Amino acid sequence: MWQHGATLIQMMLALALVAVLAQLATPSYTALSQDLQRAAAAQQLLQAFRSARSQALLQQQAVRVEPLEAGWGLGWRVVDADGGLLLAEQRLPQRVRIVGNLADGVRFSAQGVPLRGSGGFHGGSLQICPHAEGGQPRQIVLAPSGRVRLRTDMAVEPLCAGP
Repeated sequence: MWQHGATLIQMMLALALVAVLAQLATPSYTALSQDLQRAAAAQQLLQAFRSARSQALLQQQAVRVEPLEAGWGLGWRVVDADGGLLLAEQRLPQRVRIVGNLADGVRFSAQGVPLRGSGGFHGGSLQICPHAEGGQPRQIVLAPSGRVRLRTDMAVEPLCAGP
């Protein structure tokens, strides 16, 4: 008699094989998903800085980019520095570890120059830390001229060391 299908044992073995492969793939998928989320957060933050600088130049008024509540890892907002009018806000779906020397935010003058709260020079960086060893760190660098760029070609710096 000629068989036209799979036996129950063959289907159970195939299902077991799929389950084992899924268990092996899950950690890699999770790591990839987290890395993509950090890459998106870096791009969005970079765009927020560029947009704020452009807004300051176009409107000839100071614009501020500041972290939400407890730091950059939750999100940020762009506000009119003089009137306090909210221009944009970005909340991240999951907390991302972001460290750097721009903890209080950045104020762009009407000429597009970044300033500190005291009004002096303001250049610095924010680093989006990788979730695990081997992940790619991303660093947003703010030059004294106001130019903002994203670096990915660096070794993990001490900024991301620790918890």
